Amino acid sequence: MEKLPTQDDSPWQTHNTRSVYDNAWIAISESQVTTPAGTPGIYGVVHFKNRAVGVIPVDDEGYTYLVGQYRYTLASYEWEIPAGGCPEGESPEETARRELQEETGLIASQLTPLLDGMALSNSVSDERAYVFLAEGLSQEQAAPEETEDLQIIRIPLQEAIDRVLSGEITDSMSVAGLLRVALDHRSP
Repeated sequence: MEKLPTQDDSPWQTHNTRSVYDNAWIAISESQVTTPAGTPGIYGVVHFKNRAVGVIPVDDEGYTYLVGQYRYTLASYEWEIPAGGCPEGESPEETARRELQEETGLIASQLTPLLDGMALSNSVSDERAYVFLAEGLSQEQAAPEETEDLQIIRIPLQEAIDRVLSGEITDSMSVAGLLRVALDHRSP
């Protein structure tokens, strides 16, 4: 069996790294490198200060809840699973419960991990995502953040999966999470 490369086997050589930008959510660095081809180059990395956490709530009738909001970066309105940032000192599970309640008002008695540390854009970013299935739901009052202007829809879980398959839902955590649920719940 052939030995697989490890982190210590990196074909990249880093000579120096400098901070280019830093705010409360991200830090951008630029490194002077020697590429795997042996040529000089630069590499920019976006470091996320929070981990990404998403939640797929499924109620007893087989419905899920999607969050609609305008995404500044894409200049478009997007439908997604409830999601948010997991700050240092908070577990992804705690963030999942908090974001679910803030964005939809839902409280889950049970969370099941679906995706654990998925790389969201590994060519430019170190951002990792965690997605949970939320069940045993009860309704409370939503409390979105002041920067969030959200719409919530309750639709059959299969319709949400169909929206992924048709390309209507494009958010990577939503796509990966909903497809994982579809695979986990398919008939043998």
